[in-house]
Amino acid sequence: MPADLPAYLQIAAELRCRIVAGELAPGAKLPSESRLMAMFGVSNTVTKRAIAVLKAEGLVEGRHGSGVYVRHVRRLVRDSQGRDQRRRQGPTSPFARDVTASGQRPSWEHDSAEVGCPDAIAARLGVEPGEPVLRTRYRYLADGGPIQLATSYEPLSITRGTPVELPEDGAAVGVVARMDVIGVRIDECVEEIIARAAHPDEIERLGLPSGGALMMVVERTYLAGGRAVETADIVMAADRYQLRYRWPVE
Repeated sequence: MPADLPAYLQIAAELRCRIVAGELAPGAKLPSESRLMAMFGVSNTVTKRAIAVLKAEGLVEGRHGSGVYVRHVRRLVRDSQGRDQRRRQGPTSPFARDVTASGQRPSWEHDSAEVGCPDAIAARLGVEPGEPVLRTRYRYLADGGPIQLATSYEPLSITRGTPVELPEDGAAVGVVARMDVIGVRIDECVEEIIARAAHPDEIERLGLPSGGALMMVVERTYLAGGRAVETADIVMAADRYQLRYRWPVE
């Protein structure tokens, strides 16, 4: 750990490691502020700031008159295995299958609009900046609580005038099934994952701690014969999701 790292971040990092390693299990009580002061030789102000960092990350919660405890977090598993295999496509989206498998009720909100393709998205889709695309914004919920955001982009040169132009208005559910309807056979999916701090609108829409939170962002692109037909930014709070990837070894 860098020696010049502020003391409160060093304390937060050590406690975080103990939580992640399971030494401080869900429901476990953190050492008191006075105990942390003695352990690390710091002031009460420093220990309070360290605890505030962990609270902002959603790792711990304060209980009035009792102390600070490791949170019980029910994580949703986003399992890649069979996620887009056609034999497993049904009348539900991959998100709905993930949520249902966790014993919760899936739902989502959405709005679609035609926009000029932003530069960064144009590079992912292989189109010219400003080309017409359909942008759809989603907020996904599990048992009524917001858990994931996504913004998808589809070139209207592919879908305009077809039964699947609007992602949520047809009988087919999910990008793979929708493209199959119009004879565009998706044969590849690329995902790149980054971690970053939550943006203010994400804090509001997902009901995150006001001090911020760590987010996982999946940049997903579907391709058909090497041509990108859809790309999306899928945004999840790191404490609410587990990503699981499995593939055959040949």
